Amino acid sequence: TSLSLQPAITPELVQGHVHLKCTYSPPSSKPPLQYLVLWSRLSSPGKREQIHHETTLELFSYVEMDGTNLRLGDTVSCTVTAFARDTLEQQSLPEESKGFYAGIKFLPESLQIAEDDKEHILTILSTVPIACPGQDDSCNITLHLSTEDLVSQLPGPPDIVLSACQVDLLQVPCSERSCAEATVTVTAVTDFAQDGNRVSHIRAEPVGQRDLLWRAYTPKDVKVTVRDLPTGNCYSFTDPHIITFDGWRYDNYKIGTFLLCRSVSRMFEVHVRQWDCGGHRSATACNCGVAA
Repeated sequence: TSLSLQPAITPELVQGHVHLKCTYSPPSSKPPLQYLVLWSRLSSPGKREQIHHETTLELFSYVEMDGTNLRLGDTVSCTVTAFARDTLEQQSLPEESKGFYAGIKFLPESLQIAEDDKEHILTILSTVPIACPGQDDSCNITLHLSTEDLVSQLPGPPDIVLSACQVDLLQVPCSERSCAEATVTVTAVTDFAQDGNRVSHIRAEPVGQRDLLWRAYTPKDVKVTVRDLPTGNCYSFTDPHIITFDGWRYDNYKIGTFLLCRSVSRMFEVHVRQWDCGGHRSATACNCGVAA
């Protein structure tokens, strides 16, 4: 029957190399038990590939991430079966752990933002420890960040900007969530173009790594959907006719300097200056200067 072994995978550094550890906790039982541990990874959606197996008396099993049989970007699980030490006939039902993703993750995994000047925090974390054999305590992985507009034929700037071009993931003790993490902010570019909703990707690439495990690894991109927002215009032209943001029209024949518009959310305003451009019979003012 099921023994409620509850296998779980955690990352660990063993002699400077990244390992995954499968632990399980059976209830006390007599006679003593042995355990068959099968390690496997998802080689493609719905397809599993066995990478290691062992029979052990211990309540744990290790497998090394060597960059060949087990690579960054793999989702790994372990399946544990218990059986009486003196016979193989009395076996428990096999119990499988949750899949453990080994590599770089982004939180959130995708973003939906708008051209509203807001900053959105993107967390970049490593689910495995940073291994730097032969280096001092300032061990880290440097990730180069870049953006790509998937509708590249459209003119204009990229649809998103990042607060940094690269981040360092510093070696820290592993927690339940990560073994290293950093944050950047993502902002949509307000381009004043009615170009519809556009999709961009954020890419992170490890740079300057001698370690095969990291050198051959490219994390999965982050998909960012930017929602287009309509822009408004206001005008002051000729002698001066004024059209406001909401389409209201009027004239201003006064001479002097005037406040044309002011933002209510940030320190920004536009002033216009008008001078006398009329004749003796009519008083008319015309635009002669602007300051933003």
